[in-house]
Amino acid sequence: MTVYGALDIGGTKIAGALLDGEGRLLARAQRATPATRPSADLAAAVMKVLDELATFPAWDEMSCMGIASAGPVDTVAGTVSPVNIPGWRGFPLVDLVRTHPRLPLGVLPVLVGDAVAMTAAEHWLGAARGFDNALCMVVSTGVGGGLVLGGKVHAGRSGNAGHIGHITVDHEGPRCVCGAPGCVESLASGTAIAAHARALGWTAGPGVSSNAAAVAAAARGGDERALSAYRRSARALAAAIAATAALVELERVVIGGGVAQAGDVLFSPLRRYMNDYAVLDFTRGISVVPAGLALDAGLVGAAATAAAHATYPAGIPHF
Repeated sequence: MTVYGALDIGGTKIAGALLDGEGRLLARAQRATPATRPSADLAAAVMKVLDELATFPAWDEMSCMGIASAGPVDTVAGTVSPVNIPGWRGFPLVDLVRTHPRLPLGVLPVLVGDAVAMTAAEHWLGAARGFDNALCMVVSTGVGGGLVLGGKVHAGRSGNAGHIGHITVDHEGPRCVCGAPGCVESLASGTAIAAHARALGWTAGPGVSSNAAAVAAAARGGDERALSAYRRSARALAAAIAATAALVELERVVIGGGVAQAGDVLFSPLRRYMNDYAVLDFTRGISVVPAGLALDAGLVGAAATAAAHATYPAGIPHF
């Protein structure tokens, strides 16, 4: 049996999985990301996820392993510097994973940005399948993106191509954690949605976390402050998508991540704002749809990336 290994490292969770050659999950492990802790604590969390995966029989059949990480990443050096994980700056993540004592002989981990991994997954098995030119986005704790151009996932020289979360859409907007003003991430991420709703006076109910999911629930109930926070996010996303479409001519836009789980609360205003921003003939009417693989796209994409670098089996997206 073909077995691929995968890690998906983000601002809130570190997930790992073993998958078969069709992209189906055989085993899964997860830990919370100690994002504000020192580098050693983050490394320990990664190793614990690998320890758990190594208890499954399929581990010993693993032929390759992909690592999807929040970015920026450097796929050549194998290092990561996630904007929302301050403990890691130029951290040698690939070298860390290679030191796991149970890693099967000959398996060399392959690093990819998390949004590029999601793009690979959606192009292989999800909502971008069959489209030669697509933008896939992860809207969660942060905002990332990846591109399919000419039928191939376009990762770029360092693996960061399509990093749409850190383009400026509001020159007078809030300063992003990356340092630039008015980035998409500073306006459209789940973190930004919750913060803006709270600034407008919204509060979560007793015992409920004041996060983007709670804001979405309030928006579905008609809370104007919650609706306003999602409209602000949708407008920033629409501006960025339209600009990307003008540059590279897109056929489809796929949006995944936790914020996309809000459904029509996000997608209805987003499609309306697309009419305001995507006004050139060749940018109009682009389909904007939810991700087909939901929250496991990073794992599937990490596996696809590793497989593509190893043997290019039939059906796996090429890079």
